[in-house]
Amino acid sequence: MTHPGPELIFTHTDFDREKAARIARDALSGADDGELFIELSRSEALMWDDGKLKSATYDSRSGFGLRSVSGERTGYAHSSEVSEAALSRAAQTVRAVQTGHEGSLALPPRGANAALYPPDDPTSEMPFAAKVKLLEEADAFARSLDARVRQVSVSLAGSWEAVAIIRPDAQAFDFRPLMRFNVSIITEEGERRGTGMHGLGGREHWTDYIGGEKWKEAVREALRQSLVSLEAAPAPAGEMDVVLGPGWPGILLHEAVGHGLEGDFNRKGTSAFAGLMGEQVAAKGVTVIDDGSIPGRRGSLTIDDEGTPTGPTTLIENGRLVGYMQDRMNARLMGMQPTGNGRRESYAHAPIPRMTNTFMQAGEYKPEEIIRSVKKGLYAVSFGGGQVDITSGNFVFTCTEAYLIENGKVTRPVKDATLIGNGKDALTRVAMVGDDLALDPGIGTCGKAGQGVPVGVGQPTIRLDGLTAGGTG
Repeated sequence: MTHPGPELIFTHTDFDREKAARIARDALSGADDGELFIELSRSEALMWDDGKLKSATYDSRSGFGLRSVSGERTGYAHSSEVSEAALSRAAQTVRAVQTGHEGSLALPPRGANAALYPPDDPTSEMPFAAKVKLLEEADAFARSLDARVRQVSVSLAGSWEAVAIIRPDAQAFDFRPLMRFNVSIITEEGERRGTGMHGLGGREHWTDYIGGEKWKEAVREALRQSLVSLEAAPAPAGEMDVVLGPGWPGILLHEAVGHGLEGDFNRKGTSAFAGLMGEQVAAKGVTVIDDGSIPGRRGSLTIDDEGTPTGPTTLIENGRLVGYMQDRMNARLMGMQPTGNGRRESYAHAPIPRMTNTFMQAGEYKPEEIIRSVKKGLYAVSFGGGQVDITSGNFVFTCTEAYLIENGKVTRPVKDATLIGNGKDALTRVAMVGDDLALDPGIGTCGKAGQGVPVGVGQPTIRLDGLTAGGTG
């Protein structure tokens, strides 16, 4: 598939393509690396709450960022004024880091084989009135399912980006749609209150994720979670075996382990995994992969924000550390290859190593076999917030849906359960890996260094032995 990128992007800016390339080439003369990043984007968000439309926003923006890299120094200038004059001023700024440095521009990224997404803008494919009607229908549908429903909040969010990456020796273009549908439901019975939330999303179109029965499935799932939490008793505390369900519980892997496998933390020696390349860092049977090339997934891109094609990167293989997620600068400084993980929130940010879709591969055990193997423990189905220290790997995660396991059976639901541990240590406690790998439903956003980017997570059902659980029961 060939992008009509140059025509679309440059006709919507004040840049002359050839002049922009020439200014970028002059700005990067003598640098080790760098690029001109141009972005066009549109985004919208609608929120329905308490029986009415609470908010509706729409934003359209464009801008560029110019980066020059000399050794470990980075010069970066950005502007929402997309003009030749603004680019010339940015070029003067980024050249400052080249003082006293004579470099040779690194080879450009290899070309991408195929585009993951067409140039169509999904934010414009449904009329505004139809989106509002969908929110209203979701609210009414939720309330019709159970008399205990007290409050319903529903939201739609969509965005579209077109990016151009201009180097003196190469040019790359990409289009990036992104959709998300979320529903939150509060139920009440007597003095008890339950909450549930579910979302759907991905790099698709409204009709792919919202049409047909999919949004109804999301509403039903949010209601199910809310009714489960109505019955939940306080969770017990102590050391116990923990079974993590498939899909979204991979957020624990993302936070507790994934960030520690990004190139910058390891180059600087601040990761718990620094200096352990080739060593056994997890139990045998644990294989962790980051892959930004899975079509339609929230963390997937044709190319990263430096122009490197995305693809599968094996991080841990059968328990052994075999790779890091790399952008171009950290890969060069570490003598490694970039992996397509150089990402930025927008043109106003320089790229840094970031995850795309990070997941643990499937194993050999059936989920019911894993549950039967636990005499007394916790079954964690979904997570909310968490805190992780990248240097130490210590984490604390809150379970939004969890159950007791008693004598090999899932029994009563519990609330206020937390998991406490160390990411590196937790990987060594994986005793069984299920055969039911699932990716999350497309709702994740990852924060790092003040930047947020969409990501995906996933895993099969897994059992971890002797993890610390916090609770009030």
